[in-house]
Amino acid sequence: MSFSKARRLYSQFHDNLVSSFNFMLNQNPTPSIIEFSKILGSLVKANHYSTVVSLHRMLEFNTGIKSNLVTLNILINCFCQLGYNSLSFSVFANILKKGYQPSVVTLTTLMKGHCLKGELHEALHFHDKVVAQGFHLDQVCYGILINGLCKAGQTRAALQLLRRVDGKLVRPDAVMYTTIIDGLCKDRLVKEAFDLYSEMLAKRIYPTVVTYNTLICGLCVMGQLKDAIGLFNKIILENMDPDVYTFNILVDAFCKEGKLKEGKEVLAAMMRKGVRPDVFTFNSLMDGYCLVNDVWKANDMFKGMAQMGVTSNVYSYTVMINGFRKIKMVDEAMNLFQEMHHKNIIPNTITYNSLIDGLCKIGRISYALELVNEMQDRCQPPSIVTYNSILDALCKNNHLDKAIALLTKIKEKGIQLDMVSYNILINGLCKGGRLEDAQKVFEDLLVKGYTLDVYTYNTMINGFCNKGLFDEALTTLAKMKNKGCIPDPITYEILIASLFEENENDKAEKLLREMITRGLL
Repeated sequence: MSFSKARRLYSQFHDNLVSSFNFMLNQNPTPSIIEFSKILGSLVKANHYSTVVSLHRMLEFNTGIKSNLVTLNILINCFCQLGYNSLSFSVFANILKKGYQPSVVTLTTLMKGHCLKGELHEALHFHDKVVAQGFHLDQVCYGILINGLCKAGQTRAALQLLRRVDGKLVRPDAVMYTTIIDGLCKDRLVKEAFDLYSEMLAKRIYPTVVTYNTLICGLCVMGQLKDAIGLFNKIILENMDPDVYTFNILVDAFCKEGKLKEGKEVLAAMMRKGVRPDVFTFNSLMDGYCLVNDVWKANDMFKGMAQMGVTSNVYSYTVMINGFRKIKMVDEAMNLFQEMHHKNIIPNTITYNSLIDGLCKIGRISYALELVNEMQDRCQPPSIVTYNSILDALCKNNHLDKAIALLTKIKEKGIQLDMVSYNILINGLCKGGRLEDAQKVFEDLLVKGYTLDVYTYNTMINGFCNKGLFDEALTTLAKMKNKGCIPDPITYEILIASLFEENENDKAEKLLREMITRGLL
């Protein structure tokens, strides 16, 4: 189903429910609150929170029907989802005023509202308050609190909460454990994640495929692919069905390491298991082929995706555009870019940056600038990466005044220049015979406290050597060392070659000995 068709059906569903609600409002006798709540509940499931709030207001104003606990819980949920926690607590106060006993759903929803806004302290404080008043919360409630803590990067606090409730307030379930395991893996604490997994098994809390996916992903991130495959095989032996995400984790991990043969073997195993590859599977393989510069195999995969009925997305096109850019086949990249427009796939900043860089590298600067304007028209502000590509092209084509003008324009837009920008400019000025201008930029950076890298120093040293200004070159080497920037082999090679060429043999030999002492030769 196309996106536009799905959106049309979604809108139709909303309109039908609203029409049914309005029809019921005008019925005589008016249906019970239960019937209205059913429609409101359906709208909530479709994420039409604002509509529910409006309809509920109409219900109370036009009919005088009093909301029951279910309806008020629905309203609390809507306010929480919309980020209006103060209003959700006003409804909660109304529940207490009406003499209703708040349900676990009521209390859980209020805590979830705090979690959604990142108000973890408030959520835990409310939890402590209701527990102290004798309310019993369930696994869903604690799952939400633990998930909120983990999403906020507070995995340790989530683990402490698990220890606190374990066996006292509620029996932990696989969801709680899996959420914390996921948090630990994201924190690169994979060993601790496996300790928690072992604890699950010891307590006869059975891991789900999501638990295993989380652990496999953690191992892959740490580069432990062999262990990841071992855990995958364990899933198979335990007769648990891996899902598309399980296979995608492994395909992606192999492809990121350039192991395309293994990636394709996982794809074959996936298909044998009857799991249909999705766009993420193909994107990973295409990315992998582009990584090893086998763009045509990536292109075959791109075409094969359509033949298998998998719809390509913006990332698919971006991978291929970037792949063609890397091998300087910019016309092929442009064709794909036009195809995106025809299919109404909106290019993202990375897509534009790849194409702009490719165009700049073959000297088509004016077309690259047109794309920059297009980005702005599409409300996708060009980044410093975008401008660095154009800056590099202008410098390499000796349009130095235009490059300086562009730098001024970038600053006026409030975009922070990075060291790549300055390195491009300094290198361009040196090669364009404007050493004094390059030196001014270089000295200005030092005065302003920028941390210059070895490339910046090497560029200036090379510029001085090319002009025979060896004292300035050696002074720059001394500055480099004083600033804690370690000279690399290129630094020494530039100086030594230039000094020998000008018969400055003593100075050259001294640097050669220094280079040997540093173990750089």
